[in-house]
Parts: sequence; structure tokens; C-alpha cells
Amino acid sequence: MFGSDAITSLYVHVPFCAKKCSYCAFYSEASNGELVNRYVSALIQEMKLVAEDLRPATIFFGGGTPSLLTLKQWERILKAMGDLNLRAPSEWTVECNPATVSLDKARLLRAHGVNRISMGVQSLSEELLERLGRVHTRQMVFKSFDILRQAGFTNINLDLMFAIPGQSMRQWQETLVEATAMGSQHLSCYEVIYEEDTALYAQLQACEFELDEDLACAMYEELVQQAGAAGFEQYEVANFASVRNSSPESQNNCVESVSGPRTDSGIPALACHHNVNYWRGGSFYGLGPSATSYVRGVRSKNYSNTPKYCDLLEKGERPVESGEELPPLARAGETAAFGLRLIAGWPFEQFRQVTGHDLRQTWAAEMAQLTNQGWAEVKPDRLQLTPQGLRFADAAAQLFLK
Repeated sequence: MFGSDAITSLYVHVPFCAKKCSYCAFYSEASNGELVNRYVSALIQEMKLVAEDLRPATIFFGGGTPSLLTLKQWERILKAMGDLNLRAPSEWTVECNPATVSLDKARLLRAHGVNRISMGVQSLSEELLERLGRVHTRQMVFKSFDILRQAGFTNINLDLMFAIPGQSMRQWQETLVEATAMGSQHLSCYEVIYEEDTALYAQLQACEFELDEDLACAMYEELVQQAGAAGFEQYEVANFASVRNSSPESQNNCVESVSGPRTDSGIPALACHHNVNYWRGGSFYGLGPSATSYVRGVRSKNYSNTPKYCDLLEKGERPVESGEELPPLARAGETAAFGLRLIAGWPFEQFRQVTGHDLRQTWAAEMAQLTNQGWAEVKPDRLQLTPQGLRFADAAAQLFLK
């Protein structure tokens, strides 16, 4: 059924939320029963159109709020995935909001092969949750975590945010203490980004609060220190995998199984291997409204319009709005930029295998610039950012985007 070079990574975008958060720039909308059912049917049709080219090693359902889908809607999706041989990946993640987790739903997902949950906690301060526009309470976080454990999930990620407007260092420290004590297998921690067309951006433009870059830097340093002390290994700028509670199942979930023959010894067993594939320049299919695919050097994007997405698929057409094929050098530069976010950096030989380019030749001047300003270190086998460079990883990445 599958070609020898079938794509091994699948992202599915579920665009529905109970309420739009003040910081969110992802394509999402309030859930509507009739439209959600149309979306599920359209998504299944889109899966059928690409299934012949898919052999998923990692699957990630993001949003939006995937856990907002009903049991019946999930049953339809999961059955279709089984019929299309799109199940049984080594890592299958579903994003959940603590307000929409139920034991029946969690058991259904686990029974059909979902083995990793990413829970959008963001903060354990009621005040800050309200500021962010979240629909859950701190108590729901702990309750939902217990439900997921009861349903058999042994690999749970917690999403946290820092540098939230009005957030004090003490609030951040308290959230970190409580979150790391929960015993999750992974932490994803993000500094608030002010993107246009979000409520927080409008508040910033209206001078309702001021940015404090020094406090944001201090919070990042506190994160690295506390996560490390709690038994988490930092493997990317904002991602931390537990090294204290690795289960046999997760130990077998090695990065080689999701990224082909090349090895990546700097990636811990409980890392999010779906995201590692992104950072290492791997191909993936993205399904759902607004989803992006990157398949054999061609990037395409679906329409960010759920009714139009459904209309096209109901006609048997792909809902692709745009596509481009980057020149080899530009593609290699983009791959370099993403991969430097990993603590392990870019092994020179692995980069050559992936892109056909040698970092030491094509980007010699850029590597020297980063090294001279203390943002990177060149080792015999690899280029990697220093702790200072990781703090400014986005600026460092810009140098490689040729």
C-alpha cells in the first residue's frame, strides 16, 4: 500500500474552541454543532486523499481544542483512521483543554492508540487565567490530570506561559513548583508573543501595560533552573522532557523511529518527537483548515476558512490555498534555522545528509558571527547555540535564512 518514501508525520488541525484566548493567533472559531459535524466529514475525506502517501510514526491533533469534539465525533475520526491504516504510530498526541477532559473521552482516545496528551495549562494563577481568557480554572487542571492518569495515559505534557502581562516572578515560581510536582513527562513553556489580531496585542498598542524584557529573561532563567532541578532535561529552547519517570513504552519511542535512519542522540526518550521532526526539517502532512504541509520540499497551506474547507472536500477537491517549492539553498537555510533551536544543535554530518549542504562551508561567516558574539559554539562534530544564544534563538536563526 505504501511507497518506500511515504510521509511519516501527520498534523491535524481542529479549529474549534469554546472561547478565543486573548493571546491566540492560530486559526480557530467558536464551536457550532452543525459545522463541527461537517468538518469531521470533510477531515475524513481529506485523510482519504492523502492516506496512500502516509505511514504515520507521529500524529499530532492540535487546535483550537481537539478535546472539544464529542465522543461520537471522535469515534467517527478514529474509525476512519483505522480503516485507512493511519493508526498505531509510536507517538500520537492530542491537545486538551482542562475544561473539556472527561473520563469517557480519555478512555476512548487511549483505547484507539493515542498515547500522549498535551494539556493547555498556561498558568495555575486564577488571576492570570482570567487575563489570558482561558475557560478553565486551576482546580480543573489537577482534576483533568488525574482523569488522564486514570484513563491510562503515562505520557502527559503541560503547556505553560510566562511573561504574561501583570505576571510577577513569584507567580511564575509558584506555577513552576506546582506544575513540576504533578509528575508530568514533559513541559512546553512559552513566552507570550504579541501577534496582530489578538486581544493582547490591542491592549499593548493601547498602552494598557508595558513590556519588561529583563523580567522575561529572568523568568526564562528561572524556568531552566527549576525544570532541571525537578528532573527535566531541556532539549529545545522551550521544551523539557522528564528523565526521572521514563516508562518502558516511552524508552522504546526513540527518535530514530520517527525520523528515518539518521540518529539524534541529543534527544531524550520523552521528547515530543513530532516536533523534533519539524525542527530537523522532516516532511509532514497537515490536515484541517489553515493547516500547513511540507512534503518533499513543497510547502502548501489549506484555506483558513472552515466552511470553504468543507465545501471543497465535499466536491472531492483538496482545500489547498497556496503552495511553493523553495530552492534547495533556501530550504537548507530554513532547516538550519529550525534545527538550531535544539540543545543538541546541528551535527554537521546529519545536516549534510538531510539537506545536501555543509554548514561549515555555506554558512561559515554566519557561524563565525554567532561564535564571536557568544551565541554559538562550534564543536568538532556540530554547531550548537550557547545558553545565551538559545535565549535569542529567533534572532540567531535569521542569519541562516538565505
